[in-house]
Amino acid sequence: MTNAAKQWGPATWALYMGEQHRQVGDPVTPGPALSASFLTAPNAVGFSANDLGAAAPHFYTRWSNPTVELLEARLAALDAGEAAVTFASGMAAVAALFSDRLHAGDHLVLSDVCYAGVAELAHDELTRNGIAVTTVDSSKPEAIAAALRPNTRLVHIETPANPILRLADIAAIAPLVHAAGAELSVDATIATPLGLRPLELGADYVVHSLTKYICGHGDTLGGAVIGRAEAIARLRRGSLIHLGGCLAPFSAWLILRGLETLAPRMRLHEANARAVEALLANHPKVKAVYWPGSPRHPQHELAQRTMRCFSGLLSFTVNGDGPALAEQLAERMRVVSYAVSLGKTKSLLVYIPTEDILRSSFRLTGDAAASYRAWAGDGVFRLSVGIEDSADIIADLETALG
Repeated sequence: MTNAAKQWGPATWALYMGEQHRQVGDPVTPGPALSASFLTAPNAVGFSANDLGAAAPHFYTRWSNPTVELLEARLAALDAGEAAVTFASGMAAVAALFSDRLHAGDHLVLSDVCYAGVAELAHDELTRNGIAVTTVDSSKPEAIAAALRPNTRLVHIETPANPILRLADIAAIAPLVHAAGAELSVDATIATPLGLRPLELGADYVVHSLTKYICGHGDTLGGAVIGRAEAIARLRRGSLIHLGGCLAPFSAWLILRGLETLAPRMRLHEANARAVEALLANHPKVKAVYWPGSPRHPQHELAQRTMRCFSGLLSFTVNGDGPALAEQLAERMRVVSYAVSLGKTKSLLVYIPTEDILRSSFRLTGDAAASYRAWAGDGVFRLSVGIEDSADIIADLETALG
């Protein structure tokens, strides 16, 4: 990063970071490098990924690619990391990190509320490979401290946590994890690098599903891990190249296109979410609404202290029959789409029954299940507020709710 670039703001980094030169005749917006292999020479690159050096030229797209490299440079800058490595999806990124850091006999501490696919990966795949998994309420640093063991290698948390938007205090958790000789990874997909920079708060890795806000258009998949250069190089040589879950150059190009408008989009997502939260908080059918930017959120003070942008995702519970209301909303909504995922330009809503996610994904019982139910009730509506005119989103929800 040049001295001039260090003075730029995040919105400018998202547009220009990683450009190697600006010469007359160059395209202002570079196209994707749609090539599987690159010209080389007999002694330019070792034939094995085990010999891959930091300064190696592009050789094969599963190893590296100019378009992918540009995206990785911008992601690293935005998250205040030394380096980034991208993958074909957010799940591929998490799976690669777990594969790199965890082996038979090791122990993982995991947020008991997190992306459902990550919870299922931990419960079903890691345990089958001899890795012990303990899930804890990551909003309580003392619970994480109590779960740490001599063989704990990684603590993985998500903040805000999908789908109830519970927060974790990264700055309080990181010293506890490091004192135990473990590393901390944080999934900050919902916050984005514009809202939260976990590395600055003490995390070792930050993970993003690029599919969500960073791409922003809902037209491709991607994932990333950002951290120290040495750790990311190891992750590239091992989990990326050997397991093969690389990001396609065209997908990287689509994500780069989305990244250019991340800053203005997040401002609009946040403003619209604020307006929608106010509507829902005062609606007679709504029991509770959770959005970190609202004083009504139980952890709003922590959000104010750690988040630069509160994002556009909120969740709410209702008085009465949640599944029946979900059917009604899906039938009546015309602006908001009844669909999974989040972080798109278009507003998306889905109902997540508590019994289903506790059974199939989180596997929580007893006090842990009761704690989740205290937030989610019998089910939670997850609403990813888009960038439509806020008045149109609100009118659509008012009509659909009845």
